[in-house]
Amino acid sequence: MHEMSIALEICRIAEAQVGTEAAPSITRIVVIVGDDSGIERSNLSFCLDALVTAPPFKNAKAELVAASGDVLRVDYLEVDDGRPSD
Repeated sequence: MHEMSIALEICRIAEAQVGTEAAPSITRIVVIVGDDSGIERSNLSFCLDALVTAPPFKNAKAELVAASGDVLRVDYLEVDDGRPSD
């Protein structure tokens, strides 16, 4: 199941963007997954859910968005900066 290695890389990308110290403040990871990407979305979702609820993340939610083509990319990260919403 190569989806686990992809999920690990997605988590590595998230940590690289915010830093390992800030990783627990990630609340959502959104990933675009194309229909022709060769990835089973349900398997990737399962793997991401297992990883983002464990340290260094803290109950983040993974959201997969279906797209056409062979695209696979981390679309955006939602981070709780501790400030009240505007």
